Amino acid sequence: MNINRSKLAIAIATASLVFGGSALASSHREAPGISKTPKVDGTDLYMFRSYESGRSGYVTFLANYEPLQDAYGGPNYFALDPNAVYEIKIDNNGDALPDITYQFQFQNTYQNLTVPVGGQQVAVPLSNIGQFGTTPSANDGVKNVIETYTVTSIAGTASGVKATNLTAGGTSFRKPFDNIGTKSIPNYAAYANSHIDRISLPGCGEGRVFVGQRKEGFAVNLGEIFDLIHTNPVGAPNAEKNTLADKNVTTIALEVPIACLTGGGSPIIGAWTTASTSKYNLTEGSPFLASNFKQVSRLSAPLINEVIIGLKDKDAFNASQPSNDGQFATYVTNPTLPALIEILFPGVKAPTKFPRTDLIAAFLTGLDGLNKPANVTPAEMMRLNTTLPAKAASAQSNLGALGGDTSGFPNGRRPGDDVVDIELRVAMGALLPASDAPSGQLPYTDGAEVNATEFQNVFPYLNTPIPGATDN
Repeated sequence: MNINRSKLAIAIATASLVFGGSALASSHREAPGISKTPKVDGTDLYMFRSYESGRSGYVTFLANYEPLQDAYGGPNYFALDPNAVYEIKIDNNGDALPDITYQFQFQNTYQNLTVPVGGQQVAVPLSNIGQFGTTPSANDGVKNVIETYTVTSIAGTASGVKATNLTAGGTSFRKPFDNIGTKSIPNYAAYANSHIDRISLPGCGEGRVFVGQRKEGFAVNLGEIFDLIHTNPVGAPNAEKNTLADKNVTTIALEVPIACLTGGGSPIIGAWTTASTSKYNLTEGSPFLASNFKQVSRLSAPLINEVIIGLKDKDAFNASQPSNDGQFATYVTNPTLPALIEILFPGVKAPTKFPRTDLIAAFLTGLDGLNKPANVTPAEMMRLNTTLPAKAASAQSNLGALGGDTSGFPNGRRPGDDVVDIELRVAMGALLPASDAPSGQLPYTDGAEVNATEFQNVFPYLNTPIPGATDN
């Protein structure tokens, strides 16, 4: 096929303007409203059978927040919002309603440290006044901010029960400080790992939890995409720079026994993550009253709000529930991006089958024989068939199911799944026969490759964050 690269570049760049914001940047500033409140901006959700050795009976959830963190962004770093709730919601019977919710609430304690100046004790402007590390509470006296959180397990609409910290006791967990630099925290990896706690989940058994800064795991060639696709969109998948390679993100990581998650009788679970803000200032121990909160962020599969939902409905999608997704159905059944590419680039033909039942399956119901529940209400969420075994990082295909690896996206999502390339190909018809998608088998790519071997093979999988300063 004779491909006119410049016309294809203009087509995709125009589409990015139509959708507004980060067209291919996962959920980083994906809607006008959430761009004002980055602390509650959900950026990515990962859900997969744990592939750490000895953990095959667990599912790992990684919910990322606060996009595009520069490691040097002090002295006020990237604490999560104590006047918000962050939730991971699981549907285990296909009805698009949460059967299990894990709710995270944060408490940031300011110690108001002072130093003597001319005979007076004066409050310092910095987040720490000395070196610390090794364990969660080591050298607390030099930290101006101490971050803690609770995890509440909610069954359906019942009242929640706080989880127990089996490592330290009680119901409170410590969040490590962000990676200020090597003078403040000489061995950040060890310091952060000391915050991985065993957690007792009510009615569920034991799992693991970690909340803290991680190196951004999402890969995308942002700069060249926004410069009229200043790259070859069907070229080598590893030919370009990952623009997010120098960014950090905040991760809520939770590992849960499979037997607990599949209580609805189906081995297939669906999940999404949300953040909601309160109009009141909360204090530690404040009860959660849903009526006092407004949902401002929602995320499951990547790129949905960016390249599927129209600009006028982006904020509404972030505030909505999966059970009400019928209002957005046209964006899936009749997607605009392939049509724009065909209009502006005659060398590429958009799929001709409508409604796009392939996209309905990929994003709203799950795929037959892979991750579709027996009884399912169409709704946008990430789905995982927990009967399919995990694969070691070395055996994973970064194209997931498109690469013959049914343990990967869209059957859940692992850190090494190259979701940008996968979703570009699916949008252009990779799941359709050639008669319905003449250009569906082109190897669309943004050129920023990612694969599982770039990450840790142990919980919480995402890598140690970039330090704000080093000795070099």
